[in-house]
Amino acid sequence: MSLFDSLVKHGMPLVPRSIVGRVARRYVAGEAVDDAVRTLRAMNDEGAMGTVDVLGEEVRDRTKAEGAVDQYLELLDRIATEGLDANVSIKPTMLGLKIDEELCTSNVRAIVEHAAGLGNFVRIDMEDHTCTDATLRMYRQVHETYPSSVGVVLQAYMHRTTADINDLLPLRPNIRMCKGIYREPRAIAWHDFATVRANFIYNTEKLLAGGAYVGIATHDPHLVWAGMAAVDRLGLDRTRYEFQMLLGVDPDLRKIILSEGHRLRVYVPFGRDWYPYSMRRLRENPSVARHVMRAMLPF
Repeated sequence: MSLFDSLVKHGMPLVPRSIVGRVARRYVAGEAVDDAVRTLRAMNDEGAMGTVDVLGEEVRDRTKAEGAVDQYLELLDRIATEGLDANVSIKPTMLGLKIDEELCTSNVRAIVEHAAGLGNFVRIDMEDHTCTDATLRMYRQVHETYPSSVGVVLQAYMHRTTADINDLLPLRPNIRMCKGIYREPRAIAWHDFATVRANFIYNTEKLLAGGAYVGIATHDPHLVWAGMAAVDRLGLDRTRYEFQMLLGVDPDLRKIILSEGHRLRVYVPFGRDWYPYSMRRLRENPSVARHVMRAMLPF
């Protein structure tokens, strides 16, 4: 990363909320369920699938955690009613993980049970390293009852990821593989770009060869190519994997992947808590952040 990009990235907290809001429209469907439905339909019309995330995390109040469950149950019903090709993604901390792991597991189970009844699917997102062990425990527990209705996420920059895959492969799991976006210490996470790439490729191929269903979540053309090469080399049917991308990031690459006949799912976030999500997207994408910073300048 250049010095200028680094300055832009770390200067993002100074940007007025109104300016971030204008850029957020690229990454966030809107604040209401209707906004998410409209975006999902547009993605479906393009040939892509969707996964919906109700924005929010780090809930410390049981009532708010229970409210998040209700939001997801209603969202799953709406997806079914609208006939959309979409599932949902959930964050454990939004469902009470920082309050009590047993409470969170119960909430996750309630959402997955409802999804299973509708023939749908729930992806448990992975957050920072303080949540990893608990998230994987919850996944294992819920997977025992609903093996085809729940999946989890692993992050390529974490040192532990290969060991986690070895532990999970006997379950024939459904895994989203991504690079990872949280700021983690070097003692537990790779920081070098080339190393993270290499670990992403190695672990994606390990999952594919081991019988897992894999969501190859990346906007890096090199990793997209590596994923395509791996599924070709392994002779995998295209129902065994999918590519995944964030709403608003490189729609041209999205079209390229779809045009080559691969399944692709777009991560569609919505909700009133759009600001922290948008700031994370901007911090990891200095090229967009530069445009935001320029919007503040009087020249």
